[in-house]
Amino acid sequence: MVDVIREFSVPRPPHEVVAYLSDFSNAVAWDPGTVRCDRVGSGPVQVGSTWKNTSKVLGRETELDYVLTTLEPDHVVLRGTNKTATSTDDITVKPDGAGSKVTYHAHIVFNGIAKLAEPLMQRVFEKLGDETVEGITRELAPGRTGAA
Repeated sequence: MVDVIREFSVPRPPHEVVAYLSDFSNAVAWDPGTVRCDRVGSGPVQVGSTWKNTSKVLGRETELDYVLTTLEPDHVVLRGTNKTATSTDDITVKPDGAGSKVTYHAHIVFNGIAKLAEPLMQRVFEKLGDETVEGITRELAPGRTGAA
């Protein structure tokens, strides 16, 4: 398995951060591995909402079906699955002055032969974790439309 945890601050209040990150369609803007992320269905984003996500890692595209499993005022969990892996984005958002402190935990469990690549993938996802922080911080910066 691969675990990557990052803690960082953004200048938006928690309710805006949670609203932005819970709509996984926004991952195209902040997740460096996401090529495409399309919502399945319509209506408000809520527990049970789903997305088709296409990610590219190490030059290879893969599709995952994501579902929003937790949506609370300070906590978002999105779980993506395919035959090779289960990826869980567990995000906690707490007040931090006028902004928010975000704890982002990516947990990826590989299945079958893909488990052999875990040591390499830990290094790859550590780098992607740093880029994810940069992306979320950029998209939630003052003057950006993210979460507005």
